Amino acid sequence: MAAAVPLVDLQAAHAEVAEEVRAGFDRVLSTGAYIKGPDVAEFEAEYAAFSGVRHAVGTANGTDALELALRALELPEGAGVVLPANTFVATAEAVVRAGLRPVLVDVDAEHLLIDPAAVADRLGGAAALMPVHLNGQLAPMEQLLEVAGELPVIEDGAQSQGATRHGRVSGSWGRISATSFYPGKNLGAYGDAGAVVTDEEELATAVRLIGDHGSGRKYVHERFGFNSRMDTLQAVVLRAKLRRLPSWNEARRAAAARYDALLADLGGLTTPRTMPGNEHVWHLYAVRVERGRDEVLAALQAEGIGAGVHYPVPVHLQPAFSGLGHGAGSFPVTERAAGEILTLPLFPQITEDQQTRVVEALAKALTRI
Repeated sequence: MAAAVPLVDLQAAHAEVAEEVRAGFDRVLSTGAYIKGPDVAEFEAEYAAFSGVRHAVGTANGTDALELALRALELPEGAGVVLPANTFVATAEAVVRAGLRPVLVDVDAEHLLIDPAAVADRLGGAAALMPVHLNGQLAPMEQLLEVAGELPVIEDGAQSQGATRHGRVSGSWGRISATSFYPGKNLGAYGDAGAVVTDEEELATAVRLIGDHGSGRKYVHERFGFNSRMDTLQAVVLRAKLRRLPSWNEARRAAAARYDALLADLGGLTTPRTMPGNEHVWHLYAVRVERGRDEVLAALQAEGIGAGVHYPVPVHLQPAFSGLGHGAGSFPVTERAAGEILTLPLFPQITEDQQTRVVEALAKALTRI
């Protein structure tokens, strides 16, 4: 059997930054500044500039970042937050953890992004809107901001680092935004990490306080808080990778274009679409298989192709969220996509030969269904 093609190749990314990361680790280890070290502040400044805003606050992970962003807004206890049903469960988890109530809506059928018309129908009585920028492209933010009116908008930008809409970068549209630096993200740490970005100093200060035990000065706790700080070693990694992120995103675009060309004449599936106005960063390349998705996935994996599924069970059908009261059929677009989505290997260092092998295995699997 030919060499396996991983869904994501973290080793290839590490090889490009290994020397810089090793030097940074040596620097941190020599000083012992493992928490709140200078690299954290440097990364925060660099990532804020990258995101087109004035402030970034590092957190322990992306789920915490979402929760802290919500808590910083001081929304009424139990208030509704509108978010798409088609998202990773962490989006809804963060809402519940912040003492708020998820209000789920469906997505558009072509791009699988939160549908502004569905938001308009469910926004009454809600306190905030949390769109998710999925797979590497932004939700239709100008429409969502119009629908939201005076309500705060919190961007879930975990899958869109560097993506833009009408030239405006992810994280700069809403009042506040959260992202994840989970290792497989476009900008990934060597463990868990996340960040909150905002143009508003008051919100940034609140996030920093909440994530550091509510304390701005040692042993003085101004408000109730948590322990959610980015450690210095992760900041070293993220600084090295951030410098390469624009070129890595360009490589992802080139790989996505190759898939588009290779898959153009292949029946039985639909390739992903970029919403007009978006510059995609292709965190995921997710095709839709018309029938037999699970059989196709199994066949690919048997051939050493690291394909995956994002997400086979929507949030509203997860046992943990049964209390929301949504049964099968509540969000038909999301539910149909959950049975069709198939994520193909994509990372900046993927080769044309690897992609050709993926497509050949996919074509072979489809002929068997």
